[in-house]
Parts: sequence; structure tokens; C-alpha cells
Amino acid sequence: MLTIQQRFDSLLSRMDSEAEARLLARCRSGDQAAWDALVNAHYAAAWQFIYQLGYNFTPKDVEEICQETFLAVVKHVHSFKGQCRFQTWLFRIALNKARDYREHQHAAKRGGGRSDQPLGVEEAETGLVLDPPSNAPGPDDILMSAEQAAMIERALDELGEPCRELVQLRYFGDLSYDEISRALNLNVKTVSSRLSRCLDRLEQILHRLDVEGQNNGVSVQQQQNHGDRT
Repeated sequence: MLTIQQRFDSLLSRMDSEAEARLLARCRSGDQAAWDALVNAHYAAAWQFIYQLGYNFTPKDVEEICQETFLAVVKHVHSFKGQCRFQTWLFRIALNKARDYREHQHAAKRGGGRSDQPLGVEEAETGLVLDPPSNAPGPDDILMSAEQAAMIERALDELGEPCRELVQLRYFGDLSYDEISRALNLNVKTVSSRLSRCLDRLEQILHRLDVEGQNNGVSVQQQQNHGDRT
């Protein structure tokens, strides 16, 4: 049985990857309808991600940061190499834009200027790169069935809050423990301990669903064998 990390890495590397790649290809060719579809698909998630960072942004602030984020995506989409999920890349841009915006707010109070963070440059404080190489195995390395992907989605639904949010921020948002702690207003040790317990629960749920799936498969096979004999 795959470990929880392997399951998530495999899921994130394959879910909707072909459709997303086709949509991004259309965006790169200048297809306005494709851009509209891309923004519509990811805007709400980006808005919520920025709002949850814990920087005390107003809804108006978040809207402006979202606009800056997607403008950066339009400008730099050709630099996205597909080495991570598009939404992970988008969240990294949003995180940097949120930091820039916060620094701009502080600088405005001091009467200073604003320094933008260029894409593709490692940030000194965190080592964050907007399009980092991913160690996640690709579709050719791990063949993950649609049943396994659906099982993880079911497990996340069963896991519920607040564990679901923690897991999503860590594995889907690709945030560090420190970034999660700021987003949820928790200390890093609390994030670490809660996430560990949540992953234990998720592992148990996945194991149960896996066993149930195997038992169902055996039951179906037995019924088929019985039908063949009659």
C-alpha cells in the first residue's frame, strides 16, 4: 500500500493534469476564452488562500492582490514548466504578492517605496521559488488509478474540519508549517502536532476505504464466477 505522502504526491501530479495542460496551452497561444476559464476555475481558491494568510487584509485588499496575482500569471505563464500543479504555482505567486502588498502598506506608513519580487527568483528569507522543481513522481513513474484518486477525495470529505483545511494548506497549498501557522493564527508546534494527528486519522480512513474496496472487488468477482457456473 502506498504511503500517505506517495498517495498525495501521485494525486497532485495526475488529477486533471491533461485537461489543465490543454487549457494552459490555449492560454499561451492567446486564447481569451481559455484565460477566462482559467481565472474562473482558480479565482475563488486564490481569494480564499490570500484571505486565510492571516495578514489582516480587507476584502478590498484581497481583491487587489488577486488581480495582481493573475496579472503576473498572464505575464509569466510561459515560465510555468509544469513541474508542480498549476494551483501550487499560483498560490506561490499569490503568497509573494500578498507579502509585497503588506510590505507596501508598511512602507506607505513610513513614507517609503515598494520593491516587487520578480518571478523565478529565490527569496532570501524562505528560499521560495515561484516555479520550483518538484520531487513528486510523475504520471509515468506512478500509475494511479481513478479509483485511488476518488478514494483520497472521499477520505478528505470524511476527515472533515479542521483537519481537512490543514491537509489542504500543507499538501494542496504547499505551505510550510510557518506559513500555515500564520494563516491559521497557531504556533508552529501546534500546527505540527495537529497535522500529525490529522494524517494519522487520514491514513486510517484510507486504509479502511482500501480494504472495503478490495472486499467489494472480491465480492464482485465471486458473483461473476457464480454466474459463469450457472
